[in-house]
Amino acid sequence: MTALLQPDRGQAARSIIVVHPDNWAEWLAAQPPRVRATVAAHRLTGKAGNRAVLPGEGAEDWSMLLVCDEAPGSPWRIASLGEQLPEGTYRLAEGEVGAAGLGWVLAQHRFDRYRKEENGVGPRILLTGDPAAIEETERLAAATARVRDLVNTAAADLGPEELEAEAAALAKTHGATLTVTRGRELEAGYPMVHAVGQAAAKGREPRLIEIEWGRPDHPRVALVGKGVVFDSGGLDIKPSAGMRLMKKDMGGAAHVLALAELVMQAHLPVRLHLLVPAVENAVSGASFRPGDVLRSRKGLTVENTNTDAEGRLILADALARAVEAEPELILDYATLTGAARVALGPDLPPLFANDDTLAEELLAAGRDEGDPLWRLPLWDGYDEMLKSDIADLVNAPDGGFAGAVTAALFLRRFVPKEIAWAHMDVFAWRPAAKAGRPKGGDAFGLRAAWKVLKTRYPRG
Repeated sequence: MTALLQPDRGQAARSIIVVHPDNWAEWLAAQPPRVRATVAAHRLTGKAGNRAVLPGEGAEDWSMLLVCDEAPGSPWRIASLGEQLPEGTYRLAEGEVGAAGLGWVLAQHRFDRYRKEENGVGPRILLTGDPAAIEETERLAAATARVRDLVNTAAADLGPEELEAEAAALAKTHGATLTVTRGRELEAGYPMVHAVGQAAAKGREPRLIEIEWGRPDHPRVALVGKGVVFDSGGLDIKPSAGMRLMKKDMGGAAHVLALAELVMQAHLPVRLHLLVPAVENAVSGASFRPGDVLRSRKGLTVENTNTDAEGRLILADALARAVEAEPELILDYATLTGAARVALGPDLPPLFANDDTLAEELLAAGRDEGDPLWRLPLWDGYDEMLKSDIADLVNAPDGGFAGAVTAALFLRRFVPKEIAWAHMDVFAWRPAAKAGRPKGGDAFGLRAAWKVLKTRYPRG
């Protein structure tokens, strides 16, 4: 669905007028009597969220007024209108659309795999200027929609095999190389990925999915995403309420697939390495157990103290593989800990990084893009919580303190400090709808990371 369009000269379009509450009195005083009368009839006070259809000169001539306290650079500034206006063509009265075009497009995205929208309207087209900006906005919207659609898909329809198919289609589209490791090779080479996924039913076997793309002489960048397609908790089984949304536990994989597509579409001068350990943490006689000692790809031994702390196990093996190729940068995404949600809620992902420059770049990009992150510490003092009496480390310390931090510290054991690495503990889910952001799967930290990558690695 095309929602942004470069205007032809003289193309008819209804105006969208956006007024900040602070400028309400000044704006209203400058309006003709018919507009002031309409405002009075609607009892508008200039409060954020006020809106009205304003009459024009003729019977068919009207414009849309929105009072909004979002900054001009916010992607969500006019998103509510992208959801609610009648189908047709519109333009911002103030001029260029800018970042608001993203919210406009995403407001019209629907996940309709299981239920078609009744009495749906056609597209609401917003006229904008720069063709390159239109293309970039629509790519970002498509990447976000990819994350939403993958996370919203029921686990029965999105297992490791289907994640592999997503990666295969992406690789084919962009001429990349796909490698999938499974079976005996997985058990030998990625023993923790194998252990977590070994209880799954036939057809849902674990695997490591890799994509390589770009020239070998370009800087190497690795993207690693947690691909737990469903998390029962394993033998440390979750209660039903905790299991309800566990189709979203592959949200990290969805993020890196979307980010990888942005990189390849833009032809960034990088050697891209995408890694998705894809598993189902199921319950059967083959389940790995509390107390089992697992050997990692890196060679470290891990005492499994909680089968519901499985995401860090599979990420550790994937990170070890990424490190072997000596990238200069690693970004990982994972729906890793409930502790992150307790600390920062669903909308603000914690960012952990071993490199201050990378962390500041991601934080600044998040602010610029309306896609915020919040840095939490890789606190050395908590490393002792990962000690085991019988192995090199445990996967889940007793006590539950600083759960997001200790999970990140666990991952840090598998990334040498000379490689810049950032870990984002995303929720990948929006529990309540906002303008342009429906309830359900969503992308967090995606636009921030994309801005960092295209700034670090500009096309010549």
